[in-house]
Amino acid sequence: MKIVTVVGARPQFIKAAAVSRAVTGAAEAGWDLEESIVHTGQHYHDNMSASFFRELGIPEPAHHLGIGGLPHGALTGRILERLEAVLVTTPPDVVLVYGDTDSTLAGALAAVKLHLPVAHVEAGLRSFNREMPEEINRVVADHVSNLLLCPTGTAVANLANEGVRTGVHLVGDVMYDVALHARTRAQGLSGIHGILDLAGRPYALVTVHRQENTDTPDRLAGILEGLRRVARRMPVVLPLHPRTRAAIVRYGWQDRLDGVRVVDPLPYLDMVALEADAAVIFTDSGGVQKEAFFYGVACVTLREETEWVETVQLGRNLLCDAAPEAMVQALHWALPLRTQAGGETGDAIISPDAGNPYGDGHAAEKIVRVLCDTHLQKATSSHATGKDDPT
Repeated sequence: MKIVTVVGARPQFIKAAAVSRAVTGAAEAGWDLEESIVHTGQHYHDNMSASFFRELGIPEPAHHLGIGGLPHGALTGRILERLEAVLVTTPPDVVLVYGDTDSTLAGALAAVKLHLPVAHVEAGLRSFNREMPEEINRVVADHVSNLLLCPTGTAVANLANEGVRTGVHLVGDVMYDVALHARTRAQGLSGIHGILDLAGRPYALVTVHRQENTDTPDRLAGILEGLRRVARRMPVVLPLHPRTRAAIVRYGWQDRLDGVRVVDPLPYLDMVALEADAAVIFTDSGGVQKEAFFYGVACVTLREETEWVETVQLGRNLLCDAAPEAMVQALHWALPLRTQAGGETGDAIISPDAGNPYGDGHAAEKIVRVLCDTHLQKATSSHATGKDDPT
């Protein structure tokens, strides 16, 4: 079976690392599997792209489309155009897409228009906020996919509510698979705490990149002021996303980050090391919300909603208004939770028997099994009828 995997952004590299490792393991065990990775280029900064392939052992992309830094429409359109050419030249048995980025949407559309089966990893997530570009991407991807590989029971229920019940599989979250491997590696390989002079000190880690925060001046101004106030209480580390940096420059607000330790986007293992030992994480990233949960760190989400509702329901994630007062109050909420989770060093990772709703650490293996079983069923059906099975 030939798999084409489409990735383009940080969260997708993390998820693809787990699945690619499972594909390799299955192939070495004798399964007839071959994976070809297409990197769209959506994230092109080394620390948001190439470093992930190196540190996570992801196979080098067979194709690098080199498309990035464009508005949504242009980015999606150009990826779709160039990816279509790749898929026409070497048609796979299935196209695998991840998450909710423009690369996800373009990959799903390119495949379905060529009548190629689409498998969506992280299907069924919903924020129910149609103003988010990510929400549109994930909804469309789900509704053109043949296989919907869901991380949680909530995701399965979301799809059922939309009338999508065929091809739906509850497999767990591949990011949890990666977390189980990454924490130990980060502890052994990352020296970021020493570089930033954070060893043994409580600190806040921050990521901000969502369009709703970067492109809304009032929200971004509130977040920046909130970070300055938090920085009066403890060090605040902000790996600055290119979109956020551009917005700050555009508004002329470079001086509003006084007291905040601004660094370039970090390689994956350095980021894991900082996440795992943080006193609190402020973020608008879906992936970072989950990583905080996995590492037992209280998370303050700078949004009005989240796709990862389980983290909120379990009392580990707080939705927070983008306002300075709210962020300071959230800090008071978060710090006691950090102590309860394992002290200042956060030694423990959340395990399935500790209330983790994201699977058992074998989601990637289940995904590979679903792909292979579906391919076998299709081949058997085609042989019996003498016709191609469109699914």
